[in-house]
Amino acid sequence: MGKANRERRKAKEKERKRRQSGDAGAPHGAAGQHDFSSFGFPGKAGFAPFDQSWRSSPAELAEQLVAEAVHARFHGDTDGFERSAAALVERPGVSRWRRVADRTLTATLRRDLADVWRRGWQPADVVRMARKEFGARHVRLLTDAIADEAQKYAAATVDPQWHGQLSALEAKVWWEGDDYSQARGERERLDRAALVTLLLQLICLLATLPRLERLISPPGTARPATLRRGPAVDERMLTRVRALLAKAESTEFPAEAETFTTAAQRLMAKHSIDAALLAAAAHGQSATDKPAGRRIGVEAPYEGPKAVLVDTVAAANRCRAVWSSSFGFSTVLGFPADLDAVELLFTSLLVQATTAMVHAGSHRDGHGRSTTRSFRQSFLTSYAQRIGERLAEATGEAVREAAANSGTDLLPVLAARDQAVNEAVDEMFPQLTSRPVAPSYNRDGWLSGRAAADLATLHGGTEVTG
Repeated sequence: MGKANRERRKAKEKERKRRQSGDAGAPHGAAGQHDFSSFGFPGKAGFAPFDQSWRSSPAELAEQLVAEAVHARFHGDTDGFERSAAALVERPGVSRWRRVADRTLTATLRRDLADVWRRGWQPADVVRMARKEFGARHVRLLTDAIADEAQKYAAATVDPQWHGQLSALEAKVWWEGDDYSQARGERERLDRAALVTLLLQLICLLATLPRLERLISPPGTARPATLRRGPAVDERMLTRVRALLAKAESTEFPAEAETFTTAAQRLMAKHSIDAALLAAAAHGQSATDKPAGRRIGVEAPYEGPKAVLVDTVAAANRCRAVWSSSFGFSTVLGFPADLDAVELLFTSLLVQATTAMVHAGSHRDGHGRSTTRSFRQSFLTSYAQRIGERLAEATGEAVREAAANSGTDLLPVLAARDQAVNEAVDEMFPQLTSRPVAPSYNRDGWLSGRAAADLATLHGGTEVTG
């Protein structure tokens, strides 16, 4: 094997290990298994550097330059990436080169998005990665690319959750014609070189995303049978819960916030228990009444304590959470009604915690050195722990009240659902491991976080672990 080939393989192995090592619990069964077949990357016999001399078609040349750029970036060849980008920006002597290059870049993005959907990624996931790796400008361009790619699917073949993510991201066609990249470039006041670089960076990002667990059907493949997931959610009830939590987040009076959140908690808990009883009355789980998965963003700063909060809320709602630190999300598995509860409660509690944390201001030690980061880290960790204790109390009360009203022993019913969730986790994450979140202790932050948790409003739960 030649020296160049050995170096390429070492670089590829190093990148694979880097991506795998960043995840808590190694939640991705095929993490690090990158599919570069469309770019002719190393790993195939007879790989050699691209040679432009034998291609004459402008479209083929543009495709080749894109592939070279991805190859160069993957191997840390900054000069090679910049050369390919510059060639895509301008190619003297090639008729209508800019139009050809632009079409190739947008077509590659469209193809790569369809590919990552098949590999288990969802719109919110890839946008989160773009924000993590780059910044807001990349996010806006990628969101346009997602909206462009989504146009080819019939609405009936797209999962409602997918539609929901597109709506939340505001991924919609706002430009005229078929070239969103130029429209975005004009809106952002980007010169051509900057726009081409942004497009290439997004293409490189998508090319290196590993396979994830498939939680919902990719767009274009959803069918009515796959869209029904257990008893229908009472949208009126969810609307009431959201309204109560919104009031809890906006009020300046802790007692009032407590009242609003407790009311929301009871509504969600009652809905969850009712769903469990309906499933039990139907003599076990149907094909649509079974655990599902949902990803919840856990992003910087203070990802560790935020992941603990997700885990706490998930456990309170008879769900399990697996944190993927490299990808900025936790995968929560549970029954649909419980997943709704986790999303609503986590979002509200994080808003309340962040508001209280920022209100506490900056902090310094006796020597004048800033301790704000350790204060906030400890604040959120303590907050999550105390919220867990409160959720456990609220859960016990909700179960006892429901059992008294229904005259039914709920423990076997709820235990069966717990077992189903655990089995789903074992099946989806067969090599799951646990590790503690890096500790950070600041006494003032810990006490303040615990006090804030005592004042926080709650919703939808069932059992808790820390």
